[in-house]
Amino acid sequence: MPNTLNNLIPVGVRFMLLSALGFALMSACVKYVSQYGIPVFEIVAARALVSLILSYLDVKRKGISIWGNNRKLLLLRGAVGTVALMCVYHAVVHLPLAEATILQYCHPIFTALLGLLFLKERIQRSTALCIFLCLVGVGLMVQPNLSHVNNAPELPLFWVMVALLGAFASSIAYVVVRKLSRTEDSSVIIFYFPLVALPISTFLMWDEFVLPNPSLIAMLVLVGVFTQIGQFGLTKAMQTQAAGTASAYSYVQIIFSTLIGIVIFSEIPSMWTYMGGAMIMFGALVNVFGKKLLPQKRRKT
Repeated sequence: MPNTLNNLIPVGVRFMLLSALGFALMSACVKYVSQYGIPVFEIVAARALVSLILSYLDVKRKGISIWGNNRKLLLLRGAVGTVALMCVYHAVVHLPLAEATILQYCHPIFTALLGLLFLKERIQRSTALCIFLCLVGVGLMVQPNLSHVNNAPELPLFWVMVALLGAFASSIAYVVVRKLSRTEDSSVIIFYFPLVALPISTFLMWDEFVLPNPSLIAMLVLVGVFTQIGQFGLTKAMQTQAAGTASAYSYVQIIFSTLIGIVIFSEIPSMWTYMGGAMIMFGALVNVFGKKLLPQKRRKT
C-alpha cells in the first residue's frame, strides 16, 4: 500500500498538500483576529514568536547547531520571507480570502522561472502544463472582479499590488530554500525565518500594539502553529521535489482558502471562482500523473 501511494502521489507532493492546508488555516486565523482590531505587524510578531520557539525546540531535539553553515543565505531567506509574509498578511486582511490567496499564488510561476535560471532545473512538460492550466484558472477567478462582471466588487489596486509583491518575494524565498536544502537541515532553515521576522515586526508594531483577550491570544498561537505546519511541509517538499513542480502543486491552497472563506467568513464565490478552481484542480492532477500522461523528450546520445 505505501509503495502504491508513493507511485500515485510523490512524497514531495504530499508534503506540499500539507503545507497548503497549513497556510490556508493560518490565513483564516489572520483574517479572524484582524477583524477584532489586532494590527498586521502584531500578528506577524505573534506568529514569529511561536514559530521561533517551536523551531528552536525542533533544532535542539535533533542535536544540531541552530546557526547552520551558510549564514548569509539563511539570513537572506529570513529577510525575503519576512517581506513576503507582511505583504501576504496585509492582502489577507484587506482582500477576500480567496482572492488574496489567488494573487499570492502567482509565486509558483516566478519560482519555476527562478529555479530554471539559478538552480538550472528543467521545467518538465507536466509542470509547464500544470502552470498554464493554473494560470487559466486564476484568470477565470480574478477576471470578473477586474471587469465588474456580475456586479463583483472591485479589488483595491494598492492591495492587489501588495499581494503580487508578496508573491514575488515568496518565489525568491522558495528558490533560496531549495538551494539551502543542499547544505542545511530543514529545521535550521525554518528557524531562521522567525529569527529575522520577530525583531523586525516587533519594531514596526510597537506604537500600534493592542492587548488581545485570551481567545484572541489562542488564535494568535494557532497562527504560529499552522505556520509551522506549512513551513515544515514546504521545506520538505522543496527537499524532495524540483522547485517548479512542488510550487506548481501548491495552488491547491486556493481551493482550501475558498472553502474556508465560504464556511467561516461567508465569502460566497461566483461561478467564475468555481470554474477557475476546477481548472486549478485539473492542473494539479496533471502535475501528479504528468510523467505517465506526458512522457518527456529523450536526450540524444
